[in-house]
Amino acid sequence: MTANGVAVATPGGEPLVLCTDAARTYGTGAGAVVAVHGASCAVGAGAGIAVVGPSGSGKSTLLHLMAGLDLPTAGRVAHPGLSEGPLPRHIGVVFQGPSLLPPLTAVENVALPLRIDGVADAEADARASAALEELGLEALAWKLPDELSAGQAQRVAVARVLARRPRLILADEPTGQLDRESAGQVMAVLLSAAATLGAAVVVSTHDMRVADALPTRWSMADGRLMLPDGPGNGVRAEERQAGEREAR
Repeated sequence: MTANGVAVATPGGEPLVLCTDAARTYGTGAGAVVAVHGASCAVGAGAGIAVVGPSGSGKSTLLHLMAGLDLPTAGRVAHPGLSEGPLPRHIGVVFQGPSLLPPLTAVENVALPLRIDGVADAEADARASAALEELGLEALAWKLPDELSAGQAQRVAVARVLARRPRLILADEPTGQLDRESAGQVMAVLLSAAATLGAAVVVSTHDMRVADALPTRWSMADGRLMLPDGPGNGVRAEERQAGEREAR
């Protein structure tokens, strides 16, 4: 295991996200808390990665850095393979807790990011309805969030991500608050849809059953990212250097 390796990237392609000694510290002085210590990793197109570790190990912070929702206090996070158009259009985030807007129905929640992106109302509604149908949720399209079960609400949140057709999906403990059956349904839908889109998926979890559904596993402990050694788990030096040059 190593904390300084680089994970799988698509041969001949640039990483969708490239972290180089990325760190995140909250606060200053004696009260400072280091959530992520100098993480270096890359996610290539079509990758499927589980980031495992106990609560408080830095998994969520790492995903937020990858998504651009937070900024590193040291090192850098770049997206050399996502250079066309605004970054948020290429990255979909599934949050751990409830994330649907209470006043909006399921279909309105799914369509809202598309409208913010400038998609015409008719197309946004059509894509939102199609995403819900793909997840078997068409009967719940006009339900409000408080009329949905936890599993249904999380599947709607997945539909909201997939309707934007992202190239990178970051899911932060997407099954953490679900029962075993609902968790299995959410993961099956997420991975199936990602495969259809050809999107890379990074899932943070402390559930080994979830981790087993993904081909690559990274570990975090005390804010330190550990990547597996051995064949197939590192990118060639020239590929990493090409990504770093593009990120500059």
